Amino acid sequence: QVQLVESGGGLVQPGGSLSLSCKASGNIFSISTMGWYRQAPGKEREWVATVSSDNSANYADSVKGRFTISRDNSKNTVHLRMNTLKPEDTAVYYCNAYIRAWNSGPDTYWGQGTQVTVSS
Repeated sequence: QVQLVESGGGLVQPGGSLSLSCKASGNIFSISTMGWYRQAPGKEREWVATVSSDNSANYADSVKGRFTISRDNSKNTVHLRMNTLKPEDTAVYYCNAYIRAWNSGPDTYWGQGTQVTVSS
């Protein structure tokens, strides 16, 4: 069984910074892409950033230049550093990973979500 557990959300003022982390654990054989999505109240979940196993990253235009995604393959962990936060960044942030488990084929897994609130 595979689990993704996020940490690091909270309340921050506009212009501030926050870091999120997500650790994958369980019956993992390999992990390809890892990423972050977010869902604001009343809106659909949207893609934020993705990082491949070789640390090649891609970002949504709305966060490019402000957010940095990285991963530690030795710890099955992905991080999201968020700078210059704006009120419109307020959302529940979800970790996502494409994982092959030892006893099953590859599948997409999600974390439980962590709240990020940007407000003065």
